Amino acid sequence: MTVFGIVGLPGSGKSEAAAVARALDVPVVTMGDVIRGACRDRGLDPATHHGEVAKALREENGPAAIAVASLPHIEDALEEREHVVVDGIRSDVEVERFQAAFGEDFLLVSVEAPFETRAKRLDLRGRDAAVEDGGESLADRDERERGFGMGTAMEMADVTIENVDSLDDFQERIETLLTDGPSALAADDRVELVEGDR
Repeated sequence: MTVFGIVGLPGSGKSEAAAVARALDVPVVTMGDVIRGACRDRGLDPATHHGEVAKALREENGPAAIAVASLPHIEDALEEREHVVVDGIRSDVEVERFQAAFGEDFLLVSVEAPFETRAKRLDLRGRDAAVEDGGESLADRDERERGFGMGTAMEMADVTIENVDSLDDFQERIETLLTDGPSALAADDRVELVEGDR
């Protein structure tokens, strides 16, 4: 059994990693879905109240609130499958909560790419409002994410994957990680493993 936690700044490739997992029939628990569910429970539109409710959940139940709310979904998935991917980790506190719950069966994967590469990807994705249309700049988003503790969480990673090559190459690395484990990537110069990892 392995719970793969995915962490990374906007545009790094977290969603692509989750897509590979789904294609392999590995369940994906998206922490944002917990927040969207809480929005609906409060009678609020997730599209406009996501950030507000995420903040409220942390204020009401502590900084690990969203990780704690995700645990039943992860445990349910593990009853059916050997591996689960958790997408949307934002902080070191969340990492610590998953480590406490799953011990050595929790493997934190940091997906990383340079700022310029991520900016181009987000621009191509076209999902976010442009700054001139009232949207948030990537630099501001990065700063906000780091403010949650994402930078510290990324530093805690057991496996760091540089996502700077083709999409096919990245998908292949993620597939290898999920099917054969981190040791299968030991010779890959785009992957960094912490000593002692499986």
